[in-house]
Order: sequence, then structure tokens, then C-alpha cells
Amino acid sequence: MPRKITGAAFISLDGIVQSPGGPDEDPTGGFDEGGWVFKLWDEGLEPTLGALFSGEYDLLLGRRTYDIFAAYWPYVEGENKPMGEAFDRANKYVLTRAETELEWQNSHRLAGVDDVAQLKAGDGPRLVIQGSSTIYPDLLAAGLIDELILMIFPLTLGQGKRLFGTGTPVDRLEMTAHTVTPRGTTIATYRPGGELPPYPDTAPDPIESEAEAVRQQRMKEGRW
Repeated sequence: MPRKITGAAFISLDGIVQSPGGPDEDPTGGFDEGGWVFKLWDEGLEPTLGALFSGEYDLLLGRRTYDIFAAYWPYVEGENKPMGEAFDRANKYVLTRAETELEWQNSHRLAGVDDVAQLKAGDGPRLVIQGSSTIYPDLLAAGLIDELILMIFPLTLGQGKRLFGTGTPVDRLEMTAHTVTPRGTTIATYRPGGELPPYPDTAPDPIESEAEAVRQQRMKEGRW
């Protein structure tokens, strides 16, 4: 039976997923709101996160998220140590073209989407994506993601890396569950819903006014 791939992401209302965990996690592009998840931490997320990281699972990561995790989780102490130990035990599959050595134990390089497809088709526990925004467009286009869990915080960040970047396919998603925490975080779960249907015959016909003809011409000429 194919392995299930679940992508789980902390995301702002304007679609930003960059550097949720700490001030110095990822300042790429001048992003200076690192750690925004903990500025508005919501205990209502804990049941979702508990279910996501219970039982057996492996991690599927982009290289930069892998680097962040590898520099933190093997060394964490205190109340987060059990999670660090769980991540230590799990296989870490890293989608990267770089030849940098993956020193964290149980780490494996995947060269491309075909490798992910082969991994998914094999035996093993479910695969969980954390962070790793750059890998979503290709995986979605290849139909490899089975479930998306979006934890949407009630804030806007204005700039930063977005979950659905360049190359994201035109597709429909079906919501399978949703809840809103008392603090206003929306937890929405989606699965692939198939292709977007064509423009329906029942939709309103365009108005063929002179003003619309002028507007269309201006668009063609790049003056709109």
C-alpha cells in the first residue's frame, strides 16, 4: 500500500510560512519577523500537532528546513527533548540537488520528484512534511501529496516565503475537516480534489460593450 504524504504548515493569512520557529531561523530576503508562531502561540493547536507526530512517521524535508532541524533537534533539552528523540529516530528524506553531506543520523538524500514517487510507492510509515515550502509546487504538480494541514494564524506578515510558490499547479482541493480555536487560529485539512472544472455555460456572458472592447485592447498592448 502506498505511503501517505501529509504536508503540515504554520501559515499567516497572507500565505507566509517563513521562519515560524525563531528569530534567527531563516532571515533570507531580509525577513525580520522570525518566531511569529510563538508571538501568538495557540494551545488549541496542540491536539493537531500531537496527532500529527504520534505513532510511526518519517520526515520529508527540503534542504534548508533539514539544516534548521539538524542544528536544533538533536541537541534540544527540557520539555522538547522527547520530540528531538523522535525526530532522531525517524528517517529524514531530504529533497535536494546539493551534494552537502547529511550528517544527522537516519538521513537520506532524494535527488528529485521521481525519487519521492518511488519512496511513496514503497513500504514504510507515513511521511510528514514540515516547513520546506520550496518542495510543495513540484510535489503537488506530481500528485504526490495526499493531505494538507494548514494552521492559519490570524496575522499578516507582508513579505516572506509563501507555501504555494512559482510552479504550483492549477488544482482543486477538498476540505475534509476544519476548526477554529478560541484564539482565532484556523486549522483546515484538505485533500486533492481533482482538476478545476471548465467555465460553466450557466455563468454570466461577458458584456460586449465599447468600453470593454477598449479595455481588452489596452490589455493586449500592455497599457492596462
